[in-house]
Amino acid sequence: MRLRGRKGIREAIEKQRDLIVLEPALYKGKWAEVFGNGNPIHVELGMGKGQFISEMSRRNPGINFIGVDMYDELIRRASEKVRIAHGIDETAVDVSLDNIRLALFNIERLEEVFDENELERIYLNFSDPWPKKKHARRRLTHAGFVHKYKHALNERGEIHFKTDSRSLFEFSLNSFADMDLRMRNISLDLHGGFEEGFNPDHVMTEYETKFAKQGMNIHRVEVVLGSRALAEHVERLKEEQQS
Repeated sequence: MRLRGRKGIREAIEKQRDLIVLEPALYKGKWAEVFGNGNPIHVELGMGKGQFISEMSRRNPGINFIGVDMYDELIRRASEKVRIAHGIDETAVDVSLDNIRLALFNIERLEEVFDENELERIYLNFSDPWPKKKHARRRLTHAGFVHKYKHALNERGEIHFKTDSRSLFEFSLNSFADMDLRMRNISLDLHGGFEEGFNPDHVMTEYETKFAKQGMNIHRVEVVLGSRALAEHVERLKEEQQS
């Protein structure tokens, strides 16, 4: 993937130290200190231009959000989305927000950046489907990556996954099932049946907004991993069966 951005991208992101973390491995096990609170930490891996993570952080001030990408230009664009979402002047140099950071690193280095049990939720939104079989290990729902997620997630840990790729979705469901992971809220058409063409309860990414307007099906699943999250999920199922 090659991105063409304006000149001075690196300089632009280096000036935003209060928002952008350029050496995230330095904060492994210390992300609560970065935010200055003990709130749950939710991470979007591969945030693109940042529409989803920006809006989620605005709607949920009691949750800490980290948007991750490996490209300078996408980090810069996401920083602009954060400013817009939170009503911050685009010319402001110091952006002090309590509940969002943007981190520059390759997702393959996840275990170098997040310690065991440090995260509560991981979002995988419209990840590269890597359609060729020989590239299956590069898919972010491959067992190799999921093991890394399990290590970083705490007792309330969950993975929320969305994609427009039916083949990637099927691969992912099989991957989760092969690892004996509990899945819930599986949808093959997340926005189907809504008059506006999208589900108003869900924050959408740039790709999702585009695809939903075109009438394309969005697939979604929540994967429950943490012991406490699993116990609560099982209890809810029992209550539903009894009602």
